[in-house]
Amino acid sequence: MMDFRGLMIAVVLATLGVGAAHAGSEAPAGYYADQKVVYHNDGSPDGTAYFKRLLGNLRNHVEAVGKSHVEIRVVSHGDGVALFQSAASDKEVATRIDALKASGIRFLVCANTLRERKIDRDTLYGVTEDDIVPSGAAELARLQGMGFAYIHP
Repeated sequence: MMDFRGLMIAVVLATLGVGAAHAGSEAPAGYYADQKVVYHNDGSPDGTAYFKRLLGNLRNHVEAVGKSHVEIRVVSHGDGVALFQSAASDKEVATRIDALKASGIRFLVCANTLRERKIDRDTLYGVTEDDIVPSGAAELARLQGMGFAYIHP
């Protein structure tokens, strides 16, 4: 049972719009601690729709935490590499990738996938030599070992 003081605090917070009423909007300053996160992008049967949801999740994550308080890596392998193939011809996807890179997100691509699928890196939108990692799976494990939280949307 809540005491009078606790009830008054709850009323004040509710009046100020903090707590449950705050859900769905920008988090109050200091709500989230600094974060290091790795997103696992291995694609989806619905292709471009999945990639657009992924890019939306990334944007929302940066907006919620603040770009100076979050370090995000996206590791793409397998069917996830199609994100950069589709961006080569889809201006909307390309623009969203560029905006996310500008906010500090780093996109990493698996060299094994490129080699096994005979994909030329130069055909992938915005992917440079520095974005290639030897193994997508090993990179996910490496980043988690460095303290990055794992998310698979």
